[in-house]
Amino acid sequence: MHEKKVTWLELFYDLVFVVAIATTTHVLLHVEEGVIHAEYILKFVLMIIPIWWAWVGQTLFINRFGEDLTHQRVFMIIQMFFTLIMISSLSVDFDKYYYSFLFGYLGLRVFTVSQHLVARRREEGDRQKVAQYLGTYFWIGIIISFLSIFFDSWIRYVVFYLGIVVEIIIPMFGRKYLIKYPTNIAHLLERFGLFTIILFGESIVSALSILDPKDGDWYSILFSAISFIVIISMWWQYFDNMEKKVDKNLKTAGHSIIYGHLLIFTSLSMIAVSLQLMYLYEVEYYFMVFFVFSSVILYFFATTLVFHQYRHVHHRLKVYHLGLFVGILALFILIDLLFVVPKIVIVIQLAIFFIVYAKITTR
Repeated sequence: MHEKKVTWLELFYDLVFVVAIATTTHVLLHVEEGVIHAEYILKFVLMIIPIWWAWVGQTLFINRFGEDLTHQRVFMIIQMFFTLIMISSLSVDFDKYYYSFLFGYLGLRVFTVSQHLVARRREEGDRQKVAQYLGTYFWIGIIISFLSIFFDSWIRYVVFYLGIVVEIIIPMFGRKYLIKYPTNIAHLLERFGLFTIILFGESIVSALSILDPKDGDWYSILFSAISFIVIISMWWQYFDNMEKKVDKNLKTAGHSIIYGHLLIFTSLSMIAVSLQLMYLYEVEYYFMVFFVFSSVILYFFATTLVFHQYRHVHHRLKVYHLGLFVGILALFILIDLLFVVPKIVIVIQLAIFFIVYAKITTR
């Protein structure tokens, strides 16, 4: 498979979207009466899905058809402008900014899908068929999402996200076309990896926000140090698997990588918030345990989904490995539910789990 390098504009493009996800994550920091109400969790999910899909759309176009041409650069720069409109519309009061958010999202998708139709004119054979398929059928979802402007209250959200769901499943239905011109797995993993490492950087920022060394506050230093161990263990597990255990020569549509990373991005945001919640906020104990371990379980499930299928056969984990990881998490959850433990103990538990997870999955 031909080698494809990530361009500087792609990296710049990623930074804009990371800002969007970081802004969305702040919705989860709205603690009221010791809990994050379901309303805020739902808003977080509703915001992150279109952001993820808008980024994925351009990433997949570049993966198959990107050539760092002038007109493709212009398309990406225009999309970054629409991304800024989306970012300015991200708020706890999502209803108030819905139309500007919709305008930003639709602008992104229209220019992304238009790129496929432009590329179709330059391609031949299976490449042209793939560009034609995606450049045609993605419009169905875009039009459905656009129709949400004619509705009020919750109905408009149903229509908007119905359009996104349609777009998401179009590549699945078109697998027989896409597999004839598969994704470049090496480039795809590099793109998702670069985006993920920036999100890890956001998690580091969350850990540093806890740090308060003045007046000899050694507890904050210790809490930050253990939080850093959690993050670096996650980094170790993710990137060692990607670099050493995955077969980058596989010919596949890459759906597990694409859709699995929605869960990875979501769980990374939740884990970053969890670290801040445990130190900076007065959170109800059992809600905190539920939220923290839900985010960890989601990350564990997502990384298993993404990497297992693409591992070299002799590197694939066994069922007893899965049992060990699940057992460790179940034990920690049981302890924390039976006994009210200090918050720093929960962070130590997370560090132990991720160290074991990294050690076993990368050896």
